[in-house]
Order: sequence, then structure tokens, then C-alpha cells
Amino acid sequence: MSRLKEKYVSEIAPAMRETFAYKSVMQIPRVEKIVLNMGVGEVKDNPKALENAMRDMAIVSGQRPVETIASKSVAAFKLREGMKIGCKVTLRGEKMYDFLDKLISVSLPRVRDFRGANSNSFDGHGNYAMGVKEQLIFPEIDYDKVDKIRGMDIIIVTTANTDEEAKELLTLMGMPFRK
Repeated sequence: MSRLKEKYVSEIAPAMRETFAYKSVMQIPRVEKIVLNMGVGEVKDNPKALENAMRDMAIVSGQRPVETIASKSVAAFKLREGMKIGCKVTLRGEKMYDFLDKLISVSLPRVRDFRGANSNSFDGHGNYAMGVKEQLIFPEIDYDKVDKIRGMDIIIVTTANTDEEAKELLTLMGMPFRK
């Protein structure tokens, strides 16, 4: 069991139950999945860019990414329906907890001028989304093998019903929110 999951079972769940007065242990919010998404805009000019982005995402997540495909054409972006435009990974279980632990304790502190995660990035249903400007914040990425600096979206999906519950859950897990 990962360190963060052990912390959830022993400390976070009891604290959440006490704070929000849940009657059942099944009401206690937990992290359901983490979705990593990387849009690769230059793929129409450089087909190799998607392969490099998928390689980087596989290294970061420990799981093989899936290509994302445009669902409709957008003339302004020179985008046609069916074109490959990025990649994504959905993490669950042990890999999810390992990634979240690595994100909170190692990667976010490596961000230049990091003053905390934005606490307004909840969607109203207890899910949190954040963007990372460069994949180099992850320690597994070798700077010399990176062809281009790319950002990615990280979406943390929880079973919480409100943003307040989700924020408390992530705060107890160690997510550094801005004051």
C-alpha cells in the first residue's frame, strides 16, 4: 500500500468523518481517479511530436497513454475531424496514489515561483483541475531527451459532493493551496 493511501486510511478518513459528521464510512470522500491530458497542437506540422508527448506522459504516469482524436473540425485551428491532437492517461488505484504523492511532495515544489495551487479550480462537484506549464517538473523526465517543453492538465476526480469537502480532502492529503 502506498504511503498516501495508508495516510488516508489512518488519518484523513477519520478526520473527514469528524469534520463533516458523516454517518457512514461510505460517505467519506476519496480520490476516485486522476486524468492526465496533454494537447499537442503542433502535431499537424510535426507528426513525431505526438510520439514524444506520449513517451513523456508514459514516463510520468507509469502507464501507456491513449491518443485523443478531434471530434469535429475547426477551420480556425486547421483541424479536421479524426485528426490525432493529443494524449491522455487515466490513473486509478495504486498508481493513482503514487502519482498524487509524487505530485504533491516532489513535483509541485520544483515549479518555479510556486506559491501554492489555485483553490478556485474546483468544478462545483468536488473535482479539481490544474495545469502544469512544463513536464520537466517531474523527476523522471530527462532534460536532454525532451524535444519541446509541453504542459499538461491534471484532473483529480473525487467522490466528494461539494467543493468544500474536496478541498478539505486534498488539503489533508498535503495539496499546497494558496492562502
